[in-house]
Amino acid sequence: MAKAAKRSAARKSGAARAAGKSAREKASPARVRAATAQTTRSAAPAATRVTQETEVRGASTRVERHVERAAKPSLAEVDRGSNRGRYVYCIIRATTPLKFGAIGMDEQSPEVYTINFRDMAAVVSDVPIAPLDSTRENVLAHERVNETVMRDHTVIPMSFGTIFKTRDDILELLRSAYDAFADVLAKMQDKLEFGLKVLWDREEIVRAIEQEDEDIHRLKSEISSQKGSTYFARMQYGRLIDAALQQRSERYVAEFLQRLRDVSVASRVNRAIGDKMIMNAAFLVQREQEPNFDRRIKEIASRYDKLTFKYTGPWPPYNFVNIRLKLERAGQH
Repeated sequence: MAKAAKRSAARKSGAARAAGKSAREKASPARVRAATAQTTRSAAPAATRVTQETEVRGASTRVERHVERAAKPSLAEVDRGSNRGRYVYCIIRATTPLKFGAIGMDEQSPEVYTINFRDMAAVVSDVPIAPLDSTRENVLAHERVNETVMRDHTVIPMSFGTIFKTRDDILELLRSAYDAFADVLAKMQDKLEFGLKVLWDREEIVRAIEQEDEDIHRLKSEISSQKGSTYFARMQYGRLIDAALQQRSERYVAEFLQRLRDVSVASRVNRAIGDKMIMNAAFLVQREQEPNFDRRIKEIASRYDKLTFKYTGPWPPYNFVNIRLKLERAGQH
């Protein structure tokens, strides 16, 4: 009986990732890779996996160029010590002002609402102008809003910690980056992100390899029966085992990607963490394909009793949209 593919609750799993990586894994999460208004950090871009992702990345780069010009005034105003700003969670299509309830970052002003420009809007709430720590509570609030909004809207998730001083700054952002945001929203229309981590018990896999590979099995027997020094034999054994593990891991990953290709739009393989994890991937899936993707994951998991599948989502497309906000102080070029 295969170990079950676990589809975790998005908020719990995502927050753990996010707090770990930023402390934000999709996480996470956050997995938002943008530089923020307060920290101006930028994360390394992800490797392109498929044509669709290449197109999305190109659109995101254009957003970055527009946003640099639109956002320059904000950081100077923050430095002058104004009290309240607007925390931006995501960008959506919306022709009229919307409200999403008291689910925002700050307990004193929890109402989440939109600031609209033409048929586009920033989803925001009011927050103090102050450094925002990426605590578990704050990351959960960031994700809670994005997850609520994405139920009915395609979202461009913004970086954790993105704060603008005034409503006019956000309107200028939307105006200047309108075409680029529209391009990304069109490519992300009705698409969701899902995460898949695959783990194995390394010792259990090593035992299987020892039985299946004649050379390794023979060398293992020689080491067990040999008297005296076995240093060189153990070194050779270790090299063969490492190579066999690497080969098997790559074979699994290639097979899983291939089997999920027809039920996803794009995929991205992130760095595996630790000895147990052999695959850490994100998949972009059409909303209507979610049931098929879900079934395919379960089919794959049922075939491998020595592997554990951890399946999370749906998420906003954190791994497939990379918006970088480089906010410069007034007077700098």
